[in-house]
Amino acid sequence: MTVIVVESKDDVISKLCEIIETTAIESIQNKGLFLIGFSGGSLATFLSKGLPKIKTKDFSQWRIFFCDERLVPVNDADSTYGLYKRSLIDSGAVALKEEQFIQIKQGVSAEDAATDYASQISKFFPGSSLPTFDMLLLGMGPDGHTCSLFPGHPLLNETKRWVAPITDSPKPPPSRVTLTFPVINNARVCVFATAGKEKADMLKRILVDQEKLPAARVQPSTGKLLWIVDREAGIHLNKH
Repeated sequence: MTVIVVESKDDVISKLCEIIETTAIESIQNKGLFLIGFSGGSLATFLSKGLPKIKTKDFSQWRIFFCDERLVPVNDADSTYGLYKRSLIDSGAVALKEEQFIQIKQGVSAEDAATDYASQISKFFPGSSLPTFDMLLLGMGPDGHTCSLFPGHPLLNETKRWVAPITDSPKPPPSRVTLTFPVINNARVCVFATAGKEKADMLKRILVDQEKLPAARVQPSTGKLLWIVDREAGIHLNKH
């Protein structure tokens, strides 16, 4: 695990997008595609500000998945895909097309949506027992959750499914699908990017106190784990 402490939120965004760009170039050189997972929340704001500034202008080899998604219509404020559609595609901020986003099936049950999404993912990893994403961009909630994997929830112990349904999310909306820890921890690079003093106590609980919260269970088996935090969020960390 590598913890990178930078001065400000803008520096978090710059460092995050620098790492994304480097990983994308390596992945495309190696296999012709860059397979990345997005999360919602503040990360969407970071990417909408940062991605238009990177040197890469050809995004055609990017394929974007979702680390989790809420089962709501795309035009609903809670839709993660809808958030990126508005901020990256519709705005023309970057040259990404709708078909490059591997979307969760809407209008079906969480169970059916999870099964369908696993099937969509499997097409990019034929014959694999687990997918190996090039990069997963993860969020950390105020309760230490990541993706839609919440403290104390049975899905924390899911080992067989790539994508799991959840219908009792403690954070609304209740119906969602989420990647599971075996998939998350099989990624080449996992990144948390966070900023602000309101994140400081939870970062301490995860990185210093090492509480067994969901975000702390992100421990890639062979890949890299990066935390990019600003000085306010990292005030309790002994990093300089």
